[in-house]
Amino acid sequence: MNVSSSAAFIFNWNPPRRRSLVLTGFVMLSLGVHVAAFYVFQVVYPQTVSLLPTPRRISLMTASSERTATLLRWIDAEDPALASTTRKPAHMRREMGKVEHVPSYFAREAALKEPPPLTTDLSIPTTQPPGPVPLPRPSAAPPTGIQPTRVTFSPELQQLGAAQFAPVNFKISSNETPQNAQFRIAVDAKGAVVYCFPLASSGDAALDELARQHLALTRFPARAANGDSLIWGIATIEWGNDLVGTDSKSTPGTL
Repeated sequence: MNVSSSAAFIFNWNPPRRRSLVLTGFVMLSLGVHVAAFYVFQVVYPQTVSLLPTPRRISLMTASSERTATLLRWIDAEDPALASTTRKPAHMRREMGKVEHVPSYFAREAALKEPPPLTTDLSIPTTQPPGPVPLPRPSAAPPTGIQPTRVTFSPELQQLGAAQFAPVNFKISSNETPQNAQFRIAVDAKGAVVYCFPLASSGDAALDELARQHLALTRFPARAANGDSLIWGIATIEWGNDLVGTDSKSTPGTL
C-alpha cells in the first residue's frame, strides 16, 4: 500500500527544535540583580548603630549658685505648710510695738446724775394703794331671736310693688350653713313669675329646688303693658335661722 508523502501524519516525527535561550537569560539577570542588591545593602550602607541611654547626672546645690538660690526660693513659696503657720512673711520683719488696751471711760468721764431731794412725806397713806386696773367684763349678748329667711329683689323688680309669697317650709339636708342663693326671674304683665333660672347655689341642691319653687309661686301686682312684655330681675334669698332639717318637725317659714 503506497501512502502519499504529502499526507499529514498523525504524530509529528520531526526532530525536536532547540529551546530558546530567553528563559536562561532571565534567570541569569535575576541572579545578577540579587547579587547587586546584596552588595548595596550589606557593603555600601553602614551598619545600624544602637544609641545608648543618656547617663544620669547629679547636680550639686551650692550656696554661691544663683540657680540654687532661685530653686530654694521657689520651694519655699510653694510649701503647703505656710498656709497654716503663723510665721511672718519675709517683707514684714519689723516688730510691732505692744499696744496697751485703754478703756473708753478713761478718755471720757461719765456725767453723774443729781440725787433726788431728801424730803420726808408726812401725809397719811391712802387706804387704796395703786394696784392693777380692773377690766370690766363684757356683758353677755342677749340671745338672738328667730331671724326669718327673706327675699330681696333688684331695682327692676322693686318698682313693680310689694310681692306676695306663698307659705313654704325650707328644709336643709346637712348641718352646714347654706349660702345666699340668687335666681334670675322674669315677670309678665299679670305679675306672675314665668321664668326662674339659678345663678348662685346655696350648696344644697334640695334647698335650691325649694327656693326655685317658692319664687315660681310669687306674685307681683299686675301692670298695664302693651303685648307680652317681660321684666327681668334678680332675686336673692338670704337664709335665716328658721331652717329645719329633714329629720326635724317642719314649721312654716316666715318671709
